[in-house]
Amino acid sequence: MRLFLVSLLLLLVTAACGTPTVVYVVVTATPETTGESQVVSLPTATTTLTNVPTLPTVTEAPSALPLATTPASTASAPTLLPADFPTPYITQVQVAEQLFEHGRMYWVGRVRQIWVLVITGEGRGDWYVYEDNFVEGEPETDPALVPPEGRIQPERGFGKLWREVPGLRDLLGWAVQPEVGYISRYEYHVTDQLDAAGNRTGYHVVYSLGGEQFRFNEIDSTWQLGGA
Repeated sequence: MRLFLVSLLLLLVTAACGTPTVVYVVVTATPETTGESQVVSLPTATTTLTNVPTLPTVTEAPSALPLATTPASTASAPTLLPADFPTPYITQVQVAEQLFEHGRMYWVGRVRQIWVLVITGEGRGDWYVYEDNFVEGEPETDPALVPPEGRIQPERGFGKLWREVPGLRDLLGWAVQPEVGYISRYEYHVTDQLDAAGNRTGYHVVYSLGGEQFRFNEIDSTWQLGGA
C-alpha cells in the first residue's frame, strides 16, 4: 500500500511538471524612421487695421498724422511714448511710381499728392510735395515735346506737373520708364525734432516697386534711401 501511494505521488508530480505554461507575446512593428525632421507649415499671422485715419492734405512736407497702433507683441512689453507723441502708423497705400533721369515721382493715392524726389547725392536728395490737380479730359501729354531716344515724356498728373512747375523739368530730366501703379507698405514715425513753429516732425516710409525703402524727412524736406 505504501509503495502504491509513493508511486501515485511521483506520477502526479511528473504530470504537473510536464504541463507547459503558454505565454503569448504580441510584437508590434517598429516604425521606420528616415532621420529627417518633419516641417510643419504654420499659418501666417495677419493684422487687420480698422479705422485707418485719412492722411492730411498738405502743400509742402506732410505734417504729423493722426496715427493708429498695431497690436503689441506678447513676447515683450511695448515701449511707452511721451503723452504728446503720436504712435507709429503702418498701413498700405496705393501709389504710382515713375523713374526720371535725375529722380523719380510718386503719386500717393490717399491724398492725391505727387511726391517728387530730386537726386542731390548718393541715395539722397530733395523732396517736394504737390497736389495732383490733373482733371480727366485735360491733355495727357504735350505733342510739341519730343523726348530723345530712350526717354519718355511723363503723362497725366505726372506730366502736367512736370510741364507746368517752373524748373522741375530741368531738375528731373526726362522719364526713363513708364509710370507703374502698385500697393506699397506705408509707415509714419514721429521724432523728437521740432520745426520752426515748435511742432514735432516725423518721417514717412514708402517702398518702391523693386522693394527699395525710401524715407521722407519732414524736418528738412529731404529723402534718403533706407534708414527707417
